[in-house]
Amino acid sequence: MNSTDKKAFSRRRRELMRLMEDGLAIIPTAPTQVRSRDTYYRFRADSDFYYLTGFAEPEAVAVLVPGRPQGEFLLFCRERDPEREAWDGQRAGLDGAREIFGADDAFPIADIADIVPGLLENREKVFAAMGRYPEFDQRLLKWVNDVRSKSRAGVSAPAEFVELSHLLHELRLVKKPEEIKRMRRAARIAALAHIRAMRACLPGMTEYQIQAELEYEFLRGGAEAPAYESIVAGGANACVLHYVDNRMELKDGELLLIDAGCEVDCYASDITRTFPVNGRFSGEQRAVYEVVLASQKAAIDVVKAGAHWNEPHEAAVAVLTDGLRELGILKGDTDGLIEKEAYKDYYWHRTGHWLGMDVHDVGDYKVDGEWRVLEPGMVLTVEPGLYITEGSKADERWWNIGIRIEDDALVTTGAADILSSDAPKAPVDVEALVGSGVQ
Repeated sequence: MNSTDKKAFSRRRRELMRLMEDGLAIIPTAPTQVRSRDTYYRFRADSDFYYLTGFAEPEAVAVLVPGRPQGEFLLFCRERDPEREAWDGQRAGLDGAREIFGADDAFPIADIADIVPGLLENREKVFAAMGRYPEFDQRLLKWVNDVRSKSRAGVSAPAEFVELSHLLHELRLVKKPEEIKRMRRAARIAALAHIRAMRACLPGMTEYQIQAELEYEFLRGGAEAPAYESIVAGGANACVLHYVDNRMELKDGELLLIDAGCEVDCYASDITRTFPVNGRFSGEQRAVYEVVLASQKAAIDVVKAGAHWNEPHEAAVAVLTDGLRELGILKGDTDGLIEKEAYKDYYWHRTGHWLGMDVHDVGDYKVDGEWRVLEPGMVLTVEPGLYITEGSKADERWWNIGIRIEDDALVTTGAADILSSDAPKAPVDVEALVGSGVQ
């Protein structure tokens, strides 16, 4: 961690502690997860924990104690252990926690039950994300009860648990410059991966072969991992929103929908592109594609500071509905069709979500019952789609056309900054790329 990053994490902790008043915040990282028997899934730090610490090792807990004379940021982590490090890799240890990650004090994770109860003494509130990690919740409740048992000695225990997410997620919602830099890089890598997938695609390949091309480019570009399970959906599979089997053969004349992003330093990208397997849209495919593309443009055009969260969705729905009517798939006037939500036969999800350290990132969409107003620094996806399933009310010639186009949009005071703009989406550009061969 360089000095600039260390200052950024320190600033985030100070911002949170200013909001806490007389309380103590305790934030565990994520537990490790068994994959099978004695193998584990690749560890990924809890997003809230990492946002405040930059510490990527497992078995760690951060404690923030505003006003503590000896130091406000305490980090419990694994000690150095040459024998274990020979198997699993180097650890920061207690010295690294202080010198590299800026902890005021660092303690062995094995000693946490001996130290935290003392930190809880005479604190009015505990800020914690109760319910996220139930096993850790039970330990925290025990520590509070241990303090309560000292009441006859004049020691008071916290009287209130406060949901940490309420404060912390508001801070995470508006991205700082160092966060935007990481998200821009994640989007750039993912865009190159989508381009590679288009170049590689030929009829007769399988979905998993295209997935391999995507994820090769993620790692080649420096991303740590996919940000979520890659969706590589050919033909009718494109009408399944979260299709991840990725085992089918790609057939001539069908479309391929890819929804895939990568993660850079715990920040995600999320891009969807749809293109013809053989490099040429059919008339029906192109007609539906152009409706979706126009709806995305309309949605992106209203992504700016001062707009409310639902405006991009409303803009997309208007264009999608009118497009379906013009194609003869829906019958009636556009306003009436929107009012009765006729479009939901072919478009049943929202037009976007917050994006950041989590793919579906934190932050409320409504405040006091009203749609949230967009502010500079917020990042959201814009991802309208149409899914005309076999057996739907549409004429058979439209069946099994599933199209989604998704980009990552940074809110500014003017036009949205599209972080994923390197991924082509104009029909002519897409057709020129498909099957042209990887470079």
